[in-house]
Amino acid sequence: MNSGYSVPAVALVVVATVLVGAFGLRISRTTSDFYVASRTVGPRLNAAAISGEYLSAASFLGIAGLVLVQGPDMLWYPVGYTAGYLVLLLFVAAPLRRSGAYTLPDFAEARLASQAVRRLAGAFVVGVGWLYLLPQLQGAGLTLTVLTGAPQWLGGVIVAVVVVATVAAGGMRSITFVQAFQYWLKLTALLVPALFLILAWQGDGAPSHAFEEPAAFREQRVVRVDSTLDLTLESPLTVTVTGTVDGRPHDDRRLELGTGTHRIERGTRLTFAEGSTVPAADRGTSDGMSTSLAAGREDRPLYATYGLILATFLGTMGLPHVVVRFYTSPHGVAARRTTVAVLGLIGCFYLLPPVYGALGRLYAPELTLTGDADAAVLLLPERMIGGLGGDLLGALVAGGAFAAFLSTASGLTMAVAGVLTQDVLPSRGVRHFRLGTVLAMCAPLAASVLVGGLPVADAVGLAFAVSASSFCPLLVLGIWWRRLTPPGAAAGMLVGGGSAFLAVAATMAGFPADGPLRALLAWPALWSVPLGFLTMVLVSLATAGRVPAGTAAILARFHLPEELRAEVKA
Repeated sequence: MNSGYSVPAVALVVVATVLVGAFGLRISRTTSDFYVASRTVGPRLNAAAISGEYLSAASFLGIAGLVLVQGPDMLWYPVGYTAGYLVLLLFVAAPLRRSGAYTLPDFAEARLASQAVRRLAGAFVVGVGWLYLLPQLQGAGLTLTVLTGAPQWLGGVIVAVVVVATVAAGGMRSITFVQAFQYWLKLTALLVPALFLILAWQGDGAPSHAFEEPAAFREQRVVRVDSTLDLTLESPLTVTVTGTVDGRPHDDRRLELGTGTHRIERGTRLTFAEGSTVPAADRGTSDGMSTSLAAGREDRPLYATYGLILATFLGTMGLPHVVVRFYTSPHGVAARRTTVAVLGLIGCFYLLPPVYGALGRLYAPELTLTGDADAAVLLLPERMIGGLGGDLLGALVAGGAFAAFLSTASGLTMAVAGVLTQDVLPSRGVRHFRLGTVLAMCAPLAASVLVGGLPVADAVGLAFAVSASSFCPLLVLGIWWRRLTPPGAAAGMLVGGGSAFLAVAATMAGFPADGPLRALLAWPALWSVPLGFLTMVLVSLATAGRVPAGTAAILARFHLPEELRAEVKA
């Protein structure tokens, strides 16, 4: 890929982010400005900002990578990411805004009058935020490595520095303008190249149905294996090998690999003939973290699909960086209008990543072997168009990818920093908020430097599972069920969210290696979400005498429109 154009494009995005953030800094005056932009953000601006921070590395790079590797089953990701806002609109958006809270822990305390539940909610906000931040930093590292060959950690460090500077300087007021700007940049960065790629595909005479057959090499292709992997073949395959296969060294030798699994050592070059089927690759757990959830999906495909649907449908309402944006709306009606606008904006965007995934199966199938499937979006312009046009379109895509990392990381850092400032640091002032911003970024940045990771869409999917299992029961029951008690809320979050978090940790550590338990842990939402709800209800019923005083008045504030509440007070 020609970094002569892409690197300046990334630099321009970084500079533009700083300048737009500086504009927000000029009008950010009070503590309320830093936390919730003084609750004055209108529906159109807020919808663009929410869409900007929501469309993360998983949306920009990860969905295309998963479609490339695993086919049309992965289209459930964009469907789930979008449908989550419909659930949010129906059950949560307006009451959450009327709660008057700044953060999810604020909501928990306002509803249940319990410091213990507040601290527990804060711990889950930090955990989910860090789990979601990790793939943003890893995606930035992948992008910069593809563009320049720089070390994988460098892109994450650049994103961390820019995000911390922007959030710490201007808070919510500043990142609102940044994220709204970056949504339109990301949409343009995928839409314009996609139009040219579709024209090139039509003119190339490539197959019109990329998913009907296994991915295959359309021309002779040399693939270098950068980390040891196992190739699983369903039929014999002839390749030319320079390197070590099944423990035996070969030097530019034509070799027939039989049906079954073959170990390919690091540094081996495989030359595939035109028309060869792309074999399935398994990297195991040699770099400390599982590299894909695909194995669990293959063991129990129907279970995995329903687990993904439940996690994405219900996880959106508990994502800390999404929820905090609704506190910036002037009133509940504006929050609902914002949600409707978000559905339209992200729905338009999610039409595009599957196009890149389908084209990647035709023009870049070797990425499934190199472990760089998430880079398909970055590489397709050069692969399909080439020349100056391909370089310029690739630069546009690279700039959009960096905008995705910056906008989502900004929202997550803002949400985590708000919780750290209010519940961990000794003061809630602006100075301590800036310290909280630095602390919010330290842990995920260290993790992104020290360990490998899941494909970005898979990692984000795990964050959704934890969110759906902890905050979804708290918000739905807290808003709609008057008998919820502090012990019930705490128990439900611990059992539902805690079990999902342990399942995520086991999956990322590569345990178990195989068997039915692998699918249960890789896709925990199907059992952890009902477990969270059931625990919350049963414990609340068992502690019925602990319902907070004034619950009826609190629920009335959640559900009555602001105008009606004002009339009642008068």
